[in-house]
Amino acid sequence: MSQLKQTLSDTIKTSMKARELERVKVLRNVQAVIKQIEIDRQTELDDAQVLEVLQKQLKQRQESLTIFTENGRDDLATKEQFEIDIINEFMPKQMDDAELAVLVNAEIAQQGATSMRDMGSVMGVLKNKTAGRADPALISKLVKDALQC
Repeated sequence: MSQLKQTLSDTIKTSMKARELERVKVLRNVQAVIKQIEIDRQTELDDAQVLEVLQKQLKQRQESLTIFTENGRDDLATKEQFEIDIINEFMPKQMDDAELAVLVNAEIAQQGATSMRDMGSVMGVLKNKTAGRADPALISKLVKDALQC
């Protein structure tokens, strides 16, 4: 069992003992998504794959949060924010924009990338280096901006 899945299971047990029912519900939902993917793929997910699932779960909830906030549904927005906060506990520390920009520029320089044709190779390396610590859409934007200059 991957370390991240074990941590998730342990947190569920601890939350159950503390009678944090809403927290348990969110964690079980995430655990169910992970198990469903494992069943579909007929393989056990490693930490990197579990991290991808968590990122996807976060993104879905953030999109919902935006929609609920725009439509004045504060009750649902509060619920989504609660779930985001719980899932974020399992995510690695996020890189700030300055840190990410330095990493992007260093990788572009290392590969000698000069045009948009090189974007795929730069993104491939950066995706692995920043797994779970940065939004891939933000990385893509930074790489595009740097290569278009």
